[in-house]
Amino acid sequence: MSADWRLAVDIGGTFTDVVLFDGASGKVVVDKTLTTPAAPLDGVRTGVNQLLLKAGVRPTDITAPIVHATTLITNALIEGKIGRAGIVTTTGFGDTLLIRNEHRYDMYDLQIEFPEPPVPRDRVVELTERITPQGVVRLAPSEADLAAITEQLRAAAVEAVGVCLINSYANPSNERIVAEHLRRELGVPVCLSSEISPQIREYPRMITTACNAATMPVIGPYLDELQKWLAGEGFGGSVLMMLSNGGVVSADDAARAPIRLVESGPAAGALAGSWFARRMGEDRLLCFDMGGTTAKSCLIVHGEPELTNTFEVARIYRFKKGSGFPVSAPSVDLVEIGAGGGSLARVDELGLLKVGPESAGADPGPACYGRGGAKPAVTDADLSLGYLDAAFFLGGDMALDMTACSAALQTVANPLGLSAADTAAGIHELVNQNMAAAARMHAVEQGADLRGITVLAFGGAGPLHACGVAELLESKRVVFPVNASVLSAFGTLVTPVRIDLARSMVRPMANFDHPGTELDERDSLLNELRDEGRRVLSAAGVAAGNIRFRYGVDARYLGQGNEITIWVGEGESWPVTYGEVVDKFEADYRRIYGLTIPDVGVEAVTWRLSAFAASSPVEPRTVVPTEAAAVHHTRPVRFARGSDPTDTPVYKRSQLGLGQQIVGPAIVEERETTAVIRPGWVASVAADGSLVAERQIVDRRGR
Repeated sequence: MSADWRLAVDIGGTFTDVVLFDGASGKVVVDKTLTTPAAPLDGVRTGVNQLLLKAGVRPTDITAPIVHATTLITNALIEGKIGRAGIVTTTGFGDTLLIRNEHRYDMYDLQIEFPEPPVPRDRVVELTERITPQGVVRLAPSEADLAAITEQLRAAAVEAVGVCLINSYANPSNERIVAEHLRRELGVPVCLSSEISPQIREYPRMITTACNAATMPVIGPYLDELQKWLAGEGFGGSVLMMLSNGGVVSADDAARAPIRLVESGPAAGALAGSWFARRMGEDRLLCFDMGGTTAKSCLIVHGEPELTNTFEVARIYRFKKGSGFPVSAPSVDLVEIGAGGGSLARVDELGLLKVGPESAGADPGPACYGRGGAKPAVTDADLSLGYLDAAFFLGGDMALDMTACSAALQTVANPLGLSAADTAAGIHELVNQNMAAAARMHAVEQGADLRGITVLAFGGAGPLHACGVAELLESKRVVFPVNASVLSAFGTLVTPVRIDLARSMVRPMANFDHPGTELDERDSLLNELRDEGRRVLSAAGVAAGNIRFRYGVDARYLGQGNEITIWVGEGESWPVTYGEVVDKFEADYRRIYGLTIPDVGVEAVTWRLSAFAASSPVEPRTVVPTEAAAVHHTRPVRFARGSDPTDTPVYKRSQLGLGQQIVGPAIVEERETTAVIRPGWVASVAADGSLVAERQIVDRRGR
C-alpha cells in the first residue's frame, strides 16, 4: 500500500508545531520548534525539515494539500505590528473608527481606554459619493475625486487600502469603482467592505475592513514566501489556510481576507476537540489548550463547538467584553487569555503577585531558555517546582537553564518577602486561577455549567496545568490525548474545506410568504453567495459535486436592535417556508430569553450561507504496549505553597501499557509535553493511547 502523507503546520506565539499523517497506514509523526517572530518562515522551515528527516519522508512524497494554522494575524493586531494601511470612506464618516459605537464596556471608568484603531485618522480619506440603504446609487464618485484620494493615499505611503462606503452592503458598485482605480494607480492590495463584511452597522463593518487591510501586508508576503519555498523543495500539494470558523480555504483567498484567520490556531484546536468528543462519545467536553503565549478554552456540545458571528480582538482588558475590536468574522466561540508558559510574573504597584498577559514569547522566552530573558515566566515556575525536567525539555534537544530560572524567580520573590519555591508555587496557582476564571465566565455567557465536565488537555503547557484547573472547575475527569502538544496542528487535518458568507437585506419576514419582488431579491442574493462559495471551494481543490450549502438568517422582532442567528438546513436552494423560519426563530428566542413577544412581526436582517465539503477521514494508528511500564525515576516535586517536596515517580509516556493505572502524584513525560497527575488523581491508559485521569478525592463540600 502506497503512503498518503499529509502535512500540517501551526505557528503559535512561542512554538511552531508540525504533524505528518499517513492516511494509508495511520502513522503520525510530530515535531515542535521555536517560532521565529521576526521571520515566521524560518521556524516553519526548521520544523518541516526536522520532521521529514525524522519520518524518512521526501518533499516529493507529499502531494496532498498542506494545511496551515497560524496566530500571525491576532498577534499582529494585539502587538500593533501591522501594515501601513489606509481607509476610504464616504464624506462625513471619517471619524467612525474613533467614535466606535459609543458603547462603554465600563460605564463608571472615567479614564476608560480603547485600543488605537489599526488605521489612524490621518490615513482615513473621505470621498464624495452616496448609496441609499435600498441600494440606489444617488451619487457615483467622480474622476476628480478619485484622483484626489489617490494622491492623499500615495503621499501617506500606504501598503494596503480598505474601502468602506456607507450602505455598500446594499450595492457594492461604488466600492468596486474605487477599488479598480486604486489598484491601477497605487498597485497595492485593496479590500472592500462589501466583500469582507457586507452587513449593516457602520462601525463593525469599518473596523473589520480596517483590520483586514492592516493585516494584508503581514500575511501576503509570508504566504508568497511559503509557497515559493514549498515549490522549490518539491512539495506537490497546494496550501490551505485554517479559518477562524473551523474551515480551510486556499492561500490566495486567505491573503485577500486575512481577518478570517484571526483565530486560526485556536479554531484548529477546537476542531480537534470536536473530533475527540465524537470518538470518545462525550456529549460535553471542555477543550483546554495552553501553549507558550496564551491559554484557550472552548465548550464542545453534541460533538460541535459553538460559533459566533462577531469576534473581539486586541482587548485592552482581557476579561472586559467591549474593550477590543468587534470584527465581523465567523469564529469558533472560545475564550483566550494571556496565560501561557511564557506569561511573565511581576509584582504590581500594590505589592501583589500578577501573572500575564505580557509574554516572553519565543524570543527571548522564559529565563530558563537561556536566551537572555531575565523575568520569570510560568515555565520557570513549573521548572522550579519539579514539573519539568531541565535535561529532557523537547526530549533533551533544548536543555533548560536552572540557574537563570532561579535568578529570575528571585527578582519577584524578594519584593514579596517569599522564598523562590513559594513564589513559583504562587505563580502556578495564580495562572491556574486565571484560566479557570476565564473558562467559567465564558461558560456562564453561554448559559453552561462546567461542574463535572470532562476536560481535554492539550498544547505544550496544557497537560502540566490541567488537573489543577479541573479541580478549580469542579471537574473530575481529564483526558490527555496522544501528541497533546501538537493537537491544534492535528486539528487542521480533520477540518473541512468551508467558507461562511453573509449579506444584509433587511425585510419583514412576512414579505417572503408569497411570490414577489422581495422573494426574488432574496433568491438573487443567495445565488450570489452560492456562486462565491463555489468559487472559494473550487480554488481549494473541491470538486463541484462535493460542495454542500447550509442556510441561515439573522432575525429579530420588528423594532428590536439585536438579532439571533437561525440555521434552517441544507440544500441547493432555501430549504424551508416562511412559517418554519418563524417557528424556529420563536423556539430559539424562547430558549435564550425565556419568552416570546406575541402579535409582533419578525424581521430578517442578514442572510447566511455556509459552503462546505467533508474532510478526508483521519484514523491515526497508535501502538500501545501491552505490558505496564516501570517507574523510570523519581524526583522531588512541590504541589502546594508551604509544602515540602514529594519524591514523585516519573514515567515515560511511550512505555505505558494498555490499561496501566498511575496513582498521583506522578509525572508522565514525553518529548513535547509533560502531564502532571496531582495528588488525589488516578490515571489510566485508554485503547487509543490517551491518558485518562479521574479525581478520587472530594473537596470540603463533598464534590
